[in-house]
Amino acid sequence: MKKIIIYTLILIIFITIAVIAYFFIAEIQAKIPKEDLQKCNIEEKQFMSRKIFIITPKSEKSEKVILYLHGGAYMADATQNHWNFIENLSYDTKSTIIMPDYPLTPKYNYKDVFAMLTPLYKEILEQVNIENFTIMGDSAGGGISLAIVEKMSEDNYDLPQNTILLSPWLDTRLENTEIDEVQKNDKKLIAKTLKIAGIAYSAGEDNYLINPIDGNLSKLKNITVFTGKCDILNPDVHILQERAKEQNITINVVEEEEACHIWMIDREDENLANKTYNQIIMLLSSS
Repeated sequence: MKKIIIYTLILIIFITIAVIAYFFIAEIQAKIPKEDLQKCNIEEKQFMSRKIFIITPKSEKSEKVILYLHGGAYMADATQNHWNFIENLSYDTKSTIIMPDYPLTPKYNYKDVFAMLTPLYKEILEQVNIENFTIMGDSAGGGISLAIVEKMSEDNYDLPQNTILLSPWLDTRLENTEIDEVQKNDKKLIAKTLKIAGIAYSAGEDNYLINPIDGNLSKLKNITVFTGKCDILNPDVHILQERAKEQNITINVVEEEEACHIWMIDREDENLANKTYNQIIMLLSSS
């Protein structure tokens, strides 16, 4: 019996080491979804030795372009729910959506992410009329989206017509004292687990590219945040909103009382998801 227990423990240790080694050494890259998109085409291209996916509607296409950054705690690639959401978004807005397979932690950190995304943003500017350009992201991708426009404003580049953040992760430190109370109602995210991913992403540093809640907002425009009160990332949205006011900037916050993290993508509540999705469509269509 003792030998079985010992062998079991050795096996568990071995598997744990193998999993850790995989995440730190293996090259995790996104793939085109297993389920074929019915309403859109997907083209895969290379950009700085990584993939970018270009999604376009099979029917009528406008000149609008959305740079979409998926979430996943900086360490997971796009889910099937992401692909479904992006397909519908492209079809319903007649937009071209560019989704980069940006580097993931723990093998990579924020420096690697911005080493790819900053040149990609600049290349898009060269090809797209700024009035037709939107940047959008969910969760970690929402935080990255805000950080990019902060950096572009700092470097005096043109900013998107719209910046749309879906349940954004604005502060990887998760030190907001209100988070513990919200955690009681959040069935999807665990603050202690997210902190570990945030530490890996930050590479031990602390700046606005990692925590865009600290960035300069004074030059930003047309920012809309969708957030739910059953999401531990929600309290930091209010801090961002207050800091924007201090810098004479208005951030449009659409807050849902019963919504959880990225409810408009995971669609656990169809009615609420549809309501928010339609709001996003209207926002994109009106600009």
